[in-house]
Amino acid sequence: MTVTPYKTEASKKEQVAEMFNNISPRYDFLNHFLSLGIDVLWRKKAIAFLKDAKPKNILDIATGTGDLAIEALSLNPDKVTGVDISEGMLAVGKQKIKNRKLEDKIELQLGDSEKLLFADNKFDAVTVAFGVRNFENLEKGLADIYRVLKPGGTFVVLEFSKPVTFPVKQLYNFYFNSILPFFGKIISKDNSAYTYLPESVKSFPDGENFTRLLIKTGFSATKMKPLTFGIATIYVGKKTG
Repeated sequence: MTVTPYKTEASKKEQVAEMFNNISPRYDFLNHFLSLGIDVLWRKKAIAFLKDAKPKNILDIATGTGDLAIEALSLNPDKVTGVDISEGMLAVGKQKIKNRKLEDKIELQLGDSEKLLFADNKFDAVTVAFGVRNFENLEKGLADIYRVLKPGGTFVVLEFSKPVTFPVKQLYNFYFNSILPFFGKIISKDNSAYTYLPESVKSFPDGENFTRLLIKTGFSATKMKPLTFGIATIYVGKKTG
């Protein structure tokens, strides 16, 4: 069963784009507020997996307001390209990049993760933070990411996961199912966005299941690193072909 934000007849892709357009003005504040700021540390840890590879041309998918793309500049790349299906999120991200005078390093553009408008074997590294669970067709999206990645390139995913140990599991479920939707609804003014979040995390094939999907779509040398008691996980895959 496909989990969608609004339960309308529109496709998941269309509903996700609408949701992020709706919450884009308050997204950054909500992100840091609801995660108690730990999302910043998670992004740093994800980008650290690319440190040894020294990628010069990076693609950040589901870039949103550009936080991971900005963090990727710590790797000293020549260019970071961010794509997202939400014009509202990109508008916030472009303003953020302009304010920081980073236009020469980061380019944000409208784009579909399942139909990337880039040549084969173009990028040294591809990143996604909190975006793969929003893909309409996960395998199709992963396959297209594999296509645009250069042989020898690295794919890094940061995504929410489901803790399994007591009492983290119980606290996590209470927070995700009760506290987060309550504050998310009040601050974002969108009744569905922060109900969709726990639903989408619950339905996402995390852990070994996601690693198997990476292997199925061509990636090798896969590994995963749980973060903060398993609340989030970093996944890494290589393109060796």
